[in-house]
Amino acid sequence: MQRLSQSPTDPAFVQDPYAFYDRARAAGPVVFWEDYNLPCVFGFAAANQILRDRRFGREIPEDKRPPVAPHTAPFYAIEAHSMLELEPPRHKRLRGLVLRAFTSRRIEALGPEIDSLVDDLIGKLPEGPFDLLPAFAETIPVIIIARLLGVPEEMKDQLLAWSHAMVGMYQAGRTRAMEDAAARASTEFTAFLRDYVETRRQRPGDDLITSLIGAEEAGDKLSTDELIATCILLLNAGHEATVHAIGNGVKTILEAGGPKDWLAPDKVEATIEETLRFDPPLHMFTRWAYERIEVMGHVFEPGDEVAVMLGAANRDPSMWENPSVFDPGRPAKPNLAFGVGLHFCVGAPLARMELVRALPKLFAACPDLRLAGPADYAMKYHFHGLEQLIVQR
Repeated sequence: MQRLSQSPTDPAFVQDPYAFYDRARAAGPVVFWEDYNLPCVFGFAAANQILRDRRFGREIPEDKRPPVAPHTAPFYAIEAHSMLELEPPRHKRLRGLVLRAFTSRRIEALGPEIDSLVDDLIGKLPEGPFDLLPAFAETIPVIIIARLLGVPEEMKDQLLAWSHAMVGMYQAGRTRAMEDAAARASTEFTAFLRDYVETRRQRPGDDLITSLIGAEEAGDKLSTDELIATCILLLNAGHEATVHAIGNGVKTILEAGGPKDWLAPDKVEATIEETLRFDPPLHMFTRWAYERIEVMGHVFEPGDEVAVMLGAANRDPSMWENPSVFDPGRPAKPNLAFGVGLHFCVGAPLARMELVRALPKLFAACPDLRLAGPADYAMKYHFHGLEQLIVQR
């Protein structure tokens, strides 16, 4: 196993991680990334195998769990009930209960609301150069998630602040200040939702929180702590990923000289999948080995951790021809932007629907949209989203 070094906080790497990914992929199916002190897989086949293999999982083995620092306890108290960090049987139970409330019918019913919100935001876009992220990309997912949950959408700025602070715990090079901010956000978000859940128990509404309260399988229900963790996961993971997907997608289309006919009704879904493949919002997802497992000639022992590099896997030349080229017309193949297997993103259908509905409307209303300033990626690796997207109508 070759060892490579590349700081994940190096500004040049953050702006373009794909050159390192290509180098690492060429070094072998499993490569040791010294800066993370982890073996990593950068190719599609190995990534797909690990994500699908139930012998790998998200839940940290008992003997590998580090002690929780007191100042981070509020954050990890939520993580302890998050299905993202759990394995069966508890993961199966939680995901099953959530999917009883977070149904495809409920997601599809949001379509007209997304259309109306997008039209309203487009009507408010300024004429001069402006940042599309706060004006459009950030607003759509947070308001839709708020409406879905039944949380007042006037709280969107507070929800965004809590979300940004909490996801800082996953970023490379996190600091004590970031940990303190995440703990405060966790405490405040939990307190708000605990009160809100109790309100909904007394006065049910037509929203996801009410449905989650009532979700039942064989007499089993979500506890209040599980319900709170689920709501926070849906907001944080759903919002962060969708904002980055919208921003990265618009940037990609503009830099490729689009949108041409790429967003026509019969082509828009393929185009959105290509934007997700080409520049996905999340680049790394880790797993733990629970048994002795061989992957592409490398043996993982029980308790070994491995990083699956989603952004690198999506540009594997053994899977896609000319993978560094944005090509909406390429043959359809599954990509790993939202993961695969047991932990496939539960909010992926909603994120895809938001993209499919929002981007055609944006470019139809702004046919001359163009980049008018920096489109730099934020220093938040392993998330991969823009700091700003300055455009001109």
